[in-house]
Amino acid sequence: MRILLTGSSGFIGYHLAETLLSEGHEVIGVDSLNDYYDPLLKQKRNEALSAFSKYRFHSFDIAEESALSDLVGTEKPDQIIHLAAQAGVRYSLVNPWAYERANTLGTLNVFEAARLHGIKRVVFASSSSVYGKNEKIPFAESDMTDSPVSLYAATKKACELMAHTYHHLYGIEMIGLRFFTVYGPYYRPDMALFRFATKMLKGESIAIYNHGKMKRDFTFITDIVSGIKGAMTKKDVGFEVYNLGGDHPVGLEDVVNMLEAALGVSAKKEYLPMQPGDVVETYADISKARAELGFDPKVGMQEGIQVFADWFLENREWLLTLKEGR
Repeated sequence: MRILLTGSSGFIGYHLAETLLSEGHEVIGVDSLNDYYDPLLKQKRNEALSAFSKYRFHSFDIAEESALSDLVGTEKPDQIIHLAAQAGVRYSLVNPWAYERANTLGTLNVFEAARLHGIKRVVFASSSSVYGKNEKIPFAESDMTDSPVSLYAATKKACELMAHTYHHLYGIEMIGLRFFTVYGPYYRPDMALFRFATKMLKGESIAIYNHGKMKRDFTFITDIVSGIKGAMTKKDVGFEVYNLGGDHPVGLEDVVNMLEAALGVSAKKEYLPMQPGDVVETYADISKARAELGFDPKVGMQEGIQVFADWFLENREWLLTLKEGR
């Protein structure tokens, strides 16, 4: 299969590309290589992918309509996997325009390129953040998602609405995947586990928001890749959204304790109030993805943190030099 993958040098994109290439698929990668977090990490990921003969990489911003459309028209992929986005909830409070450009306009350009060039299926990244302050636990795809609490979440909801419209008008198969707190090797430096590991190994204090009274449905990267592959191969698709989560929320204090044990260091903790745009708990109801995509998360939190910590310790010399992100 020939896949056009946006965000191919990002955390999830890298792991998906590596898996698909290892299975013999052809991957056309697109990434802007922006500096939201230290570009060295994206360069490392891209270098690893470049070892595969069936990987071709193009660096441009998907908000540039003609560049993306021209590439889709030239390559004629079997599917588009759209993972490129401006990530991060807190940065959206500072620079909302970056989110509107990358997430809303960029996604519109992906969908329009698919329409113009007859691409039959687009699998795209949504987010657990669309559930906002949903008080019903766990979050199900049928729950209301009309009250986002960050601009990042609002742009992800907008992507889902555009996908529904493009399916309705043009018959493109659209599958949106609501990711829940993905982690693992080659993780983003702006995310909590990476920040915690960096500061703990440097002997610096870590910020624990809402005084530690938070839970997240952490999902290991290999499980997320399996879920994406399930979406790529599902038959009889119209427009669908699926939760991809670990099916077991973990308290923030427990996460820190596991990371301390895995790294062999103690954390200096600074307890802080809840941050604007954040939520107390996320918890995915994955029954729909389990039934329709064969999604079955296999990596528990303790095992996943150990894998992440082992990778971090093995590469600490350059990882500890990375800029955290905005």
